[in-house]
Amino acid sequence: MKRMKHPNKKASEMSLKELASYIDYSVLKPEFTEDQIVELTKDGVELGCATICINPGYMELCKPYVEGSETKLCPVCDFPFGTSSTESKVAQAKILVDHYADVIGELDVVANFGWIRSGKYDAVTQDIKAVVDVCHEKDIPVKVIFETDALNEEQVRKACHCAMDAHADFVKTSTGFLTGFEAHGATPEIIKIMQEEVQDVCKVKGSGCIRTREHFLQLIDMGIDRMGVGYKSVPVVLDLKR
Repeated sequence: MKRMKHPNKKASEMSLKELASYIDYSVLKPEFTEDQIVELTKDGVELGCATICINPGYMELCKPYVEGSETKLCPVCDFPFGTSSTESKVAQAKILVDHYADVIGELDVVANFGWIRSGKYDAVTQDIKAVVDVCHEKDIPVKVIFETDALNEEQVRKACHCAMDAHADFVKTSTGFLTGFEAHGATPEIIKIMQEEVQDVCKVKGSGCIRTREHFLQLIDMGIDRMGVGYKSVPVVLDLKR
């Protein structure tokens, strides 16, 4: 999956539908009721977002609301810590792709960022690759979340190469659930670093702290491929009057 080049028009000139196609609508808060999850899923579909990013336990609940639409589901795997065994990650991914391949746009898996911080890059690569291999059997692209706020620049750059070596389709900044660190999320600076490393080998997804329209449009103009945006920020970045 090749990375998108810079768009052929400025983000400020794009239609609502074009802008929404950059969004993975994040519906991941564990305290959400089923009614809230359904309501937000329907909203993302109505707007034409690329995917609805949801926890695996809600695939069956959300599936009917994306069927027949351009919007897909994006389940998260080993979210938000990435510290389960590789076998556990693979089992979760396999259940998802075996049962829901028809409605999955991509699968987002959390890299073991404790291993990244420990310099265990070979282990990180193998952990990611095991999940990628299962998903690619069903032609499901994989996004790898690094949790960049917990990493330094060198670790981010090396993690990009782990994802590329594992044949992942996207590298991604954040879960939005990190504690104990300052939250910066998808800053232009970190997106630029990731774009520099992956070049056109894979795509880049920014997530975390995308809360203003200015930031959202800036990242599109930088050539970002996708953004994870929370339910409160979706109407803000799309300039919807609600």
